[in-house]
Amino acid sequence: MMERRLGKLPPRYDARTYRFSPVLAARVPEVPESQDWSEGVPYQMWGNDRFGCCAFAAHAALTATWTKAAQGLVLLSSEQVLQNYGAVTGFDPVTGQNDNGTVLLEQLGYWKRNGFVRPGQTKDYLTAYGVIDSHSVNGIKRGISYLGGVLAGVQVPRGFLDLPLGANWDWDAIQDHAYVGGHAIALTGYTAEGVFFNTWGNRTFMPWDTLLRICDEAYGLVSRQNWLTVCGVSPKAEDLHALVAEMSAA
Repeated sequence: MMERRLGKLPPRYDARTYRFSPVLAARVPEVPESQDWSEGVPYQMWGNDRFGCCAFAAHAALTATWTKAAQGLVLLSSEQVLQNYGAVTGFDPVTGQNDNGTVLLEQLGYWKRNGFVRPGQTKDYLTAYGVIDSHSVNGIKRGISYLGGVLAGVQVPRGFLDLPLGANWDWDAIQDHAYVGGHAIALTGYTAEGVFFNTWGNRTFMPWDTLLRICDEAYGLVSRQNWLTVCGVSPKAEDLHALVAEMSAA
């Protein structure tokens, strides 16, 4: 069985973090019943079989998802993912020391302030991020549909680690529900039944009721750098500049 690693540390809360509020949600068009940006995206393991770099594998998955839909595919290497992990946490990609996991809020703050390495000459800077209620199906759908994906943190039951890679994460299909640790995943599509996400290099599906059981944090991300088309709007023709202004006021 291929090794798979966790690496999300417990959630950290900061009252200053933007929130996707009901007021903001009311200004966004109604979400469609289904939306899938993940199909055909070449997700990778990105070192998460050896190290607890799941938060940065999720960053790479979101970057690939956004750019494939909006511009042209940008695919980070495993070396770049581990370099970003090290920049935020002190992990040493050469020796593997300090492989202690990631607080997602710290990752997001660093991504916005300092940027992450990516293919090419420029760094990847996150424009804005906001907390989504981790038990709000509609909020998560909005983040996926209009922003191209949601960064989610989950607590993983032991039974999911015994499944084949890519097999559905269904709470009712496993026997061992003991939580073994935190994991960061990129939610990049959904249907009426559940969500598509990337983990350990595979596009995977889980029912909504499973996500609501295991999710302990979720963030909507705004990336002008990756989610804008050549026309200056998102693939759904949304004005991200206006969205960021509304987030700031929410």
